[in-house]
Amino acid sequence: MHVRFDDKEPDKMSELVENFSEFYISEDKSSEHATPSEPASIESSEAVLNTEEPQNQKIPNVDEALTDDAWIVAIQEELNQFERNDVWCLVPKPQQKNIIGTKWVFRNKLNEQGEVVRNKARLVAQGYSQQEGIDYTETFAPVPRLEAIRLLLSYVVNHNITLYQMDVKSVFLNGVISEEVYVKQPPGFEDISNPEHVFKLKKSPYGLKQASRAWYDRLSNFLIENGFEKGKIDCTLF
Repeated sequence: MHVRFDDKEPDKMSELVENFSEFYISEDKSSEHATPSEPASIESSEAVLNTEEPQNQKIPNVDEALTDDAWIVAIQEELNQFERNDVWCLVPKPQQKNIIGTKWVFRNKLNEQGEVVRNKARLVAQGYSQQEGIDYTETFAPVPRLEAIRLLLSYVVNHNITLYQMDVKSVFLNGVISEEVYVKQPPGFEDISNPEHVFKLKKSPYGLKQASRAWYDRLSNFLIENGFEKGKIDCTLF
């Protein structure tokens, strides 16, 4: 498994690419001298998009989005992420299994002036219908301790080290799940030949109750396999 830095914006109409298992990490920003800040918690599966909307900007439904080129690009990029990360496979609908719904969430990404700079589409699982002990078991994922972050930043400043902050693209889609979970086909994108089929999940889309836990386990295993050691007090420190 390799880590790749990608600071290039995605193509406006990029085609589906072949499946691969690499993490895609985009470089966010760096600083010669870091300043203390509040710890960033592992993203909640409920908070799928952290953007605000201008009051005069109408957020479409699926049917409306499919008539607008800008929203079609956003939807395509989201579906591409599912394809790249090998998130699911289409299977006949099993009997006596809980089938979780899926939903499109549309948001506008704004700049500092409050202007729309990008449309964002997120396909989420409706995790509220999951059954504990069947569709999920553990959901807990640790968050960084403030003391550990302060210690890191103090060390960086004292030794004049360049500090990089990175973000994993579509982070939860990298988390492998162990439970047998099925979801409905995305609204507006049902398979014409198999409209009654469902998707069996291999990885965790946003909205699943175990999404945070699955990502933490995947990241931990990746770091340990590459020579890092997990902190005994702060489990997010390697």
